Amino acid sequence: MSMSIFTLPPSPIPLLTSVASYRQWRQRAFDEGKSVGFVPTMGALHDGHLSLVQRSLAENELTVLSIFVNPAQFAPHEDLATRPDLLTAQQVTVGKTVRKASAIFLPLVQEMYPSGISQDVSTQKGAFVEMKGYGHQMEGTSRPTFFRGVVTVVTKLFNVVQPTNAYFGQKDIQQALLLRRLCKDLLFPHPETDHVHIVPTTSEICTSIYKALQYAKSAWSNGESKDRCVSKAVSVIDEVKAQAAIDGVDMRLDYIEMNDSETFNILDASSNHQLAGDIPVILSGALWVGKTRLIDSIVVGDLKRIIR
Repeated sequence: MSMSIFTLPPSPIPLLTSVASYRQWRQRAFDEGKSVGFVPTMGALHDGHLSLVQRSLAENELTVLSIFVNPAQFAPHEDLATRPDLLTAQQVTVGKTVRKASAIFLPLVQEMYPSGISQDVSTQKGAFVEMKGYGHQMEGTSRPTFFRGVVTVVTKLFNVVQPTNAYFGQKDIQQALLLRRLCKDLLFPHPETDHVHIVPTTSEICTSIYKALQYAKSAWSNGESKDRCVSKAVSVIDEVKAQAAIDGVDMRLDYIEMNDSETFNILDASSNHQLAGDIPVILSGALWVGKTRLIDSIVVGDLKRIIR
């Protein structure tokens, strides 16, 4: 993936394309004693991203949005070419909320991976970060090298951006919780663990999964077993799939599962709300619509209890 030559669209806010230019901007914020909120994205901005930016704007004096499609979190069989164009005017100026951001960080691949980058882990060179014992469950089952790429690039972004607070959507709950643990285990000064915020977000494109997860959540709250809860969620997806097939749309369920929010281990089939007690539970699912893979997740219980 090469982004060595591109033309930036007009923008009312600073577009910073190098680590050096961003650090100059960040030093001024340090000198002025201003807090900096950070919303990392891979482009294709939607309302979920905008809600994260809005939260950051409300809680920080400055807000930085990054746009970077990270090659390291895609396996060799996953086609980066299917990602939307990174640097369109729509993406960097979408919505009044994003226009209120203080800066947008748009690093090149060679800036983020100075030793080069391959999507094949066996041929990669240079420094990478892994989360042992936490990255093979849930999303990691379908995408075994995904979280290695995520925690590596977020470590790089945190080192460059040095945010006071960082904001991640609850839709990607496993990723957000891993990043909280990353900050805790590696003793990050910016941001500290408690300053990695997980914000509920919604997207119209994932309503089918969300509806299914809500059915499972209701069943769980009513004391039904984990297996029954998952079965009810799957039945919702089956109905949607049947209608989609009539409309000529190919839909395939990847998984719907319930996991412990601390270990990410799958709950026992017979587990229920009473047996689990006050421990927060993650309900998550992934669904293929054609060649697009959609994910969503919700937390049942007190999110504030997780990784403190």
